[in-house]
Amino acid sequence: MKTLTAQKAAGKNPNKDKKCPTNKGRIACVDLTRQLSWIQDGSKLKFGPVPVRTGRNGYETRTGAKKIYWRHIDHVSSIYHVSMPYSQFFDGGQAFHAVGVKMWNPPGSHGCVNMRTADAKSYWKLLKNGDDVYVYGRKPGT
Repeated sequence: MKTLTAQKAAGKNPNKDKKCPTNKGRIACVDLTRQLSWIQDGSKLKFGPVPVRTGRNGYETRTGAKKIYWRHIDHVSSIYHVSMPYSQFFDGGQAFHAVGVKMWNPPGSHGCVNMRTADAKSYWKLLKNGDDVYVYGRKPGT
């Protein structure tokens, strides 16, 4: 419930606390604490914020500055053998991608940033290889 309240409070200014860099141009921000992601260009919000589902305990989504390095629209995980539509990889096997479960469905991902299909499609249209990704915070319960 605390996470849902924080997500609603983000409104249209998810980077009010300036934790995601504003000097990078287009960047996808992931706030693990609030389980939110958005795309901004400088300090201007381009898309979101949207709820996300990140890594469960033992499979935490890694924090820090990253770049999208590979995109695959119909990816299937070779490790977990699950469909990962609209995959955009930014750190090893960690990627933004669509899932067919609710964002609040426990316990979480194996490190990826899970998104609703419509949100993953929007990220697919807005981002490209080389775009910045910044992941910060800590998922509650990890």
